Amino acid sequence: MDRASIPTMVPAMTDTAKLNRPSPSTLDLLLSRRSGSAKTMGEPGPTPSELALILKAAARVPDHGKLFPWRFIVFEGEARARMGEVLVAALDENERASPERIEQERTRFLRAPTVVAVVSKVREMIAIPVWEQQLSAGAVCQTLLIAAHSLGYAGNWLTEWCAYRPAVKDALGLHSGERIAGFLYLGTPTQTLQERVRPDMDLLVTKF
Repeated sequence: MDRASIPTMVPAMTDTAKLNRPSPSTLDLLLSRRSGSAKTMGEPGPTPSELALILKAAARVPDHGKLFPWRFIVFEGEARARMGEVLVAALDENERASPERIEQERTRFLRAPTVVAVVSKVREMIAIPVWEQQLSAGAVCQTLLIAAHSLGYAGNWLTEWCAYRPAVKDALGLHSGERIAGFLYLGTPTQTLQERVRPDMDLLVTKF
């Protein structure tokens, strides 16, 4: 598909019939989606209007209580290199002893043109279970990947060590109750995405 022909706005929907309209092509898209390695992504990444559309789609997930228990941090351009310096600074003394490890962390966010951190924002002591709020953040990550795939981009959902290091979370300004659900790497695939082994559905599905 010519990228110029991709719509950048979601058409208005005014009634249930439109909301529930059949879309066989959507099912084909879901059945063809697979992750692309961040290491094999190239330019270009999503344009500003495409990224806005991707994030808008990602925000349309189930959300018990309408809490919006997630937010986004976008890394593009020089911000990716600045994040690399954050990762180097977060290494402990033993990890810093390896020049190779330092270079790996310095370039980690340069693997893809665009990286989006999905931050889970949990509110406790309310009627909505914490688990449901966390599941909503996971749904955001998956929907973001699907939206990127629909525009022809490769996507890779990673956490890696940096999602759990307190120094990294502090540098990103995460607050109490927040944690990184994933770093979503987005870019143009430079290699054909190979199909992976899928589960035998007969072993996973039972009827009550």
